[in-house]
Amino acid sequence: MNSRRGGWQRLRRALPLFGLLIAAAATADREADLERLREAIEFSRERVAAFELEHRNLLETLEALDLASIALEQEVEVARASARAARADLSAVEAEAVDLAERLRATESAMERRAVALYKSGDAAAVRMLFTAGGIREFLARSSLLRRLLQRDAALLDRHKAESSALDAVLRRAAEAAEVSAAAAAALQQRERELAGERAAKQHLVAQIHQDRTRERAALVELEKAARALEETLRNLRDHPDTPLGSLGGPPFASLRSELDPPVNAPVTGRFGRVVDEEFFTETYRTGVVFGAEYGAPVRAVAVGRVRYAGWFRGFGRLVIVAHGDSYFTVSGHLSKMVVAVGDRVAAGDTIGAVGDTGSLTGPQLYFEIRLGGDPLDPAEWLRGVDSR
Repeated sequence: MNSRRGGWQRLRRALPLFGLLIAAAATADREADLERLREAIEFSRERVAAFELEHRNLLETLEALDLASIALEQEVEVARASARAARADLSAVEAEAVDLAERLRATESAMERRAVALYKSGDAAAVRMLFTAGGIREFLARSSLLRRLLQRDAALLDRHKAESSALDAVLRRAAEAAEVSAAAAAALQQRERELAGERAAKQHLVAQIHQDRTRERAALVELEKAARALEETLRNLRDHPDTPLGSLGGPPFASLRSELDPPVNAPVTGRFGRVVDEEFFTETYRTGVVFGAEYGAPVRAVAVGRVRYAGWFRGFGRLVIVAHGDSYFTVSGHLSKMVVAVGDRVAAGDTIGAVGDTGSLTGPQLYFEIRLGGDPLDPAEWLRGVDSR
């Protein structure tokens, strides 16, 4: 068990590098990237098997599945870009081949007309034309004309040879481009299948949890621990600010009560406060609200502030914490992606990420909190158009 935990810690340290590795895929060692991806997938499978046997470490298991899915999502994007580039290259080569084929047909048509003209004039036409000249001046003029005709015929033959060779080369390139395009499409399909497999594994695991009272209660215990860890993180950010907020501008956050636009355009499906499970009658306390938003919907900053945390947080998946001054913070969790980094200044309405299901036990959603230091505030009292009931 200890060796498995040690392997998990090593993998956790390695997984955050996926984003950087895949962003530099054009120049990085792809074999090394794919080996890391295989390790992430294998580890997620091992964690699921271990959880099914032990019924413990749910959030660690979900984290392994989510991180493997994130790596696969990035690989899908790389594969999709490769497939798109391969199709574009194939289209360009095919267009070039069509153009060369048309030019070759035009050259052959000209050669055909020339051959017909030569046939009609007969084999001795050139000799007759020279020796029927009325004088030396006409003889020289006719000689010059014949020379130009021969040069044009030779150029026509050379052009036909060059265009035929060029078309052959382009057709070879088209065949190679078609192979590359097919391989890229196959790689994309493979990555998409692997991603679907990881997502299916997570859905199966979540279904198991919701169908088993023991697992459901164990999950709630772990989620409560994650919530306490988040509170501790926020208190540390309050007590040890690393960025002055006075220069950010905008009104004081405290003056914006009931005036903030929601972080996402979606209804609230989980309200702040006491929550009782209708099936198992377990009770928890939700310190934020849940927006039932679609996967990929943009998540916005609700007020001017500075990003103090942007990364993975167990139990909340991809998480962004924005400091708004005077110890006010907003928290956005379960993101599919983040488009800000620690230290970034954001204005009200700026996109900070997208809705996802990382760390979520109930599918795509946005988990949103407002905190004063480590103390949670009911977002419904701050957000415009959100009912507190």
